[in-house]
Amino acid sequence: MKLLVDFFPIVLFFVAYKMGDIYMATLAAIAGAVIQVAYTWIRTRKVETMHLISLVLIVVFGGATWFLRDPTFIKWKPTVLNWLFAAVFLGSQFVGRQPVIQRMLSAQIELPVEVWRRLNLAWITFFVLIGSVNLYVAFNFEESVWVNFKLFGMLGLTVLFVLLQSAYLSRHMPEPAPGEE
Repeated sequence: MKLLVDFFPIVLFFVAYKMGDIYMATLAAIAGAVIQVAYTWIRTRKVETMHLISLVLIVVFGGATWFLRDPTFIKWKPTVLNWLFAAVFLGSQFVGRQPVIQRMLSAQIELPVEVWRRLNLAWITFFVLIGSVNLYVAFNFEESVWVNFKLFGMLGLTVLFVLLQSAYLSRHMPEPAPGEE
């Protein structure tokens, strides 16, 4: 269910684009982000920081796209979001006691400090690269290709990265004691 909530604005953007144009899709994404935050608040009485940041960015970049009738702004939104995440993850390498990824996952998994740092650096690299690839696709291909990439390409690359990360983590997992399996 969380995955559906997380991707709701993107899916709405994609569907609206297929039914209309980039401007209809942008309005749908703005509405989807508002619904996403409201739904999460009503269900849990808290909202994830990522959803709030995404809402602010979609309102700012989507609003600029819609009012100026220029899709350049909405095409920049995924890059800005990913680069912002990269900056936060990078900052956490130097500020605070733990990198962001360790703060997020340390309750589920125990790893050496150096592995957490490498994992955090891998996420920084991923966010920078996915933001860069978004710009490349957005400004070197047809708009419809970018829209498909935004949903399928970015999601696919994220899933692939998580799978690679899982394989890396499996090397650092402690072996279960005999009889614990």
